[in-house]
Amino acid sequence: MAAVAGRLRRWVLLLAVPLRWPCGPRRGAAGGPTAGQVRAAFLRFFQERHGHRRLPSAPVRPRGDPRLLFVNAGMNQFKPIFLGTVHPRSELAGHRRVVNSQKCVRAGGKHNDLEDVGRDTYHHTFFEMLGNWSFGDYFKEEACSMAWELLTEVYKIPRDRLYITYFDGDSSLGLSADEECRDVWLRLGVPASHVLPFSSKDNFWEMGDTGPCGPCTEIHYDYVGGGRNAAALVNQGNPDVVEIWNLVFMQYNREVEGNLLPLPQHHVDTGMGLERLVTVLQNKRSNYDTDLFTPILDAIHKGCRGPKYQGLVGAADIGHVNMAYRVVADHVRALCVCITDGIYPGISGAELVLRRILRRAVRFCSEVLHAPPGLLASLVPTVVEVLGDAYPELMKNTEQIMDIINENEAAFLSTLKRGRHIIEQTVQQMEPSTHFPAEVAWSLYGNLGFPLDLIDLMLEEKGISLDTAAFNELALEDTKRKAGGPQAGQLEDTNTHLDVHSLAQLKSNNVPATDDSLKYAYRLGQHGQYEFSPCQATVLMLYRDQSLQQEVAAGQRCGVILDRTNFYAEQGGQDSDQGYMIRLGQQETLFPIESVRLCGGYVIHEVTAMEALHAGDQVQLFVDEAQRLACMTNHTAAHLLNFALRHVLGNSTEQRGSHVTPQYLRFDFDTKGPVTVEQLQQVEQVVQDVIKQNEVVHMAEVPLTLARRVQGLRMMDEEYPDPVRIVSLGVPVESVLTRNSKAAMQTSVELCCGTHLLRTGAVEDVAIIGERQLVKGISRVIAVTGAQAKQAREVGQCLAMEVDSASLRMKQGSTSIPEMQKLSKEVGQLTKVVANTAMPQWQRKELQTILKALQRTANTAVKKLEIQQAEVKAQSLLAKHCNQPVIIDTVPAESLSILMKVVNQLCDKSPGTSVLLLSPQASGEVLCACQVSKNRLPLVSAADWAVAVCSQMEGKAGGSPVVAKGSGSARGMQGALTAALQFAQRKLTQL
Repeated sequence: MAAVAGRLRRWVLLLAVPLRWPCGPRRGAAGGPTAGQVRAAFLRFFQERHGHRRLPSAPVRPRGDPRLLFVNAGMNQFKPIFLGTVHPRSELAGHRRVVNSQKCVRAGGKHNDLEDVGRDTYHHTFFEMLGNWSFGDYFKEEACSMAWELLTEVYKIPRDRLYITYFDGDSSLGLSADEECRDVWLRLGVPASHVLPFSSKDNFWEMGDTGPCGPCTEIHYDYVGGGRNAAALVNQGNPDVVEIWNLVFMQYNREVEGNLLPLPQHHVDTGMGLERLVTVLQNKRSNYDTDLFTPILDAIHKGCRGPKYQGLVGAADIGHVNMAYRVVADHVRALCVCITDGIYPGISGAELVLRRILRRAVRFCSEVLHAPPGLLASLVPTVVEVLGDAYPELMKNTEQIMDIINENEAAFLSTLKRGRHIIEQTVQQMEPSTHFPAEVAWSLYGNLGFPLDLIDLMLEEKGISLDTAAFNELALEDTKRKAGGPQAGQLEDTNTHLDVHSLAQLKSNNVPATDDSLKYAYRLGQHGQYEFSPCQATVLMLYRDQSLQQEVAAGQRCGVILDRTNFYAEQGGQDSDQGYMIRLGQQETLFPIESVRLCGGYVIHEVTAMEALHAGDQVQLFVDEAQRLACMTNHTAAHLLNFALRHVLGNSTEQRGSHVTPQYLRFDFDTKGPVTVEQLQQVEQVVQDVIKQNEVVHMAEVPLTLARRVQGLRMMDEEYPDPVRIVSLGVPVESVLTRNSKAAMQTSVELCCGTHLLRTGAVEDVAIIGERQLVKGISRVIAVTGAQAKQAREVGQCLAMEVDSASLRMKQGSTSIPEMQKLSKEVGQLTKVVANTAMPQWQRKELQTILKALQRTANTAVKKLEIQQAEVKAQSLLAKHCNQPVIIDTVPAESLSILMKVVNQLCDKSPGTSVLLLSPQASGEVLCACQVSKNRLPLVSAADWAVAVCSQMEGKAGGSPVVAKGSGSARGMQGALTAALQFAQRKLTQL
């Protein structure tokens, strides 16, 4: 009571601190508070009046959580606290009450608002979540009181416009209504007609399939007011009554089995979207009418010089102009925040989602708003002005954000126009009321980089739909082909592997070999970006069904042989380029290039012919630059890895194979034994050093005989072309070739036909995420680069903290079997996560060693505690059944393992006794264990005894003649005891 009184006194003192709206030159819409003032008031209220620690927003790139693309809720950074995995000595573990405004992105994954953004006035990709948290400190009464005080006394929201919902209970969960929460609101003066019960669908929050969860209470706002009772409109999807704040009371944990157990500590997790709150306080009905968006919308209008934004939606929004305003305003905010936090438009994961956001915004700028190029980037300073005070990191990256947006916009604009022409031409040729061809959509999606939702939107504007089923079939076929399935392999062999007769025919017809030198024609632009040279070529021959052809019909897949190409054909362990080609003068027709092979000097491009193709056609080739750059990065990293392995493991280390893809690199090498943790760390450090030095990557073709003289040259035991290409890191090829030069001994010098970066610094980082021995003497490592490597390291650090936390709890020990079993189970689950998550391999090995020892310690502790508990129970039963030849009884036991140990100890202490014990469980299950005295074998079987007993309980049993176990239902337990006694009387009466 004293502690409670002390806490109440502290609240009274804090409540005495006055909190007023700050005055400033900027005013919100309709004279209300600005968004900045609203945000600041929230933070100050909890920090100054209620003693919360104010924390900055975490970056939107999740830290150590591979299941998330983006941070999508304020609680993400506090998951270790909720899950109990926080390191006891970490700063996070010291938090008791916290407040912040968290940057959130919901686009991609489970929480995905991308497709809805722009269609209405409230969906966003980026938004701000205002939140206050209690970690084992205050709970329902204080949380509700603070929320009510802030809304009604600080923000001055009329009380009669607020409605409260609470959890109405759920019999399936075994939970009654949260009357405690209801009564708190009633004591605060909320009328009973405004306090409404709802089911678990609306008022029970769960983090995931397992983990912390609990009832929640939501605060809803009635826009209309006027003294009416809007209770019937709450949670009905009515735009006049909307949720503004959710207070979650984490008091349970969802176990793997699905049952709920109380948490040892209760937590509070609240979330209130700033955008919606500002809409309420500025007396607006649309988030886009608040000062979080109006400066951006004004800047868009100024930049495109079109009609002003009017807030129209649906059919009233003729030409989708207002939708375009909302899309661009929302998306540029997301772009600024993500790029600042280290997520750049890319080809996979969060980076791919961000590329789709950017391209969607570019498309609306260009085609709907008819804005000049550069509008999107020009909005960045306005976004920084709106959000910079709250998130100062934006101010440091303005120029970088603009450059990245401009570069990506320029790349997409060149394909956007072509994509529009393709759709328009296809629609004109379609029969009325038909689906849009899946083949064309797949070409747009896979080769021009159009997000599927963007294709759907463009088609929706024309009143037609995509043939989704056929599109999904193409996606499945592509997945199988990339996975190297048998059918895919046959298709590739048929169209890209020239047979001996076709090769002879090409040579007899004097068809020249393909000039593919342009695959190396790229340079660094003024701003450090890679620029790839275009290529115009002539179709020399087509190849299909193992025969050379002069013409291929539309819709057919074939191999195309050109006189020249800038595409890289699969060779040297590097994946082939992908991209597309167009026929000169027919830019609207796109021919996707799905793979490229080199055969007999001819480069064969595997193409799906969207229209008929003929020998002699003039075409222009477009390489997928993002995929090419990813391969270049990983291939240069492979050379760094090769050098580092030799440096650490010795000069006898030789490459045995490699595979470079846009996603990862694989490297096989000779080794005398498994690579140790220390060696893996040393290899990564050597690679990091060369990356930091930002060495020039020198490349040149030289005569093979001259190349072979180079001391320290890295080369495979295979045939090389002559002349051959040398790739040297940091040392000019001329210096390497100097007679008696040993320069190649100090760096990486290899014979290689692959494509590479021009400087090592662009690799950024390399993390070895896998290492194993293929066969004795040959090991394989898997590595990732750049952002993937950084993410792997972050995940590794997160898991290391979880393992440290488990180790500490194990050292503290416990006399509770359930607690030790829970810890043992947690260690087992952590072991699986460590084994299957992309993280530095050296760290994985370290953690696996620790976890193995922890698992052994936990299992030993559980077994020891079970033996101790069993011994106590056995002693009690021996005293009760002194010198009896047969013991049949019930005994409380937490598990079948303990029950079996009790039986074993009874028989050990009384060798001539046969024992059968039943143990009823809280779940309604009854456990059974028995053992027959060895002097009764083989006349009596323990397995038969257990089966006879468990069958009375509609259960099952099994075992050996000596020991057996089983289970059944408590409904038949009395009959089971009778059956056990009858079996003993019948079979063991001689005893």
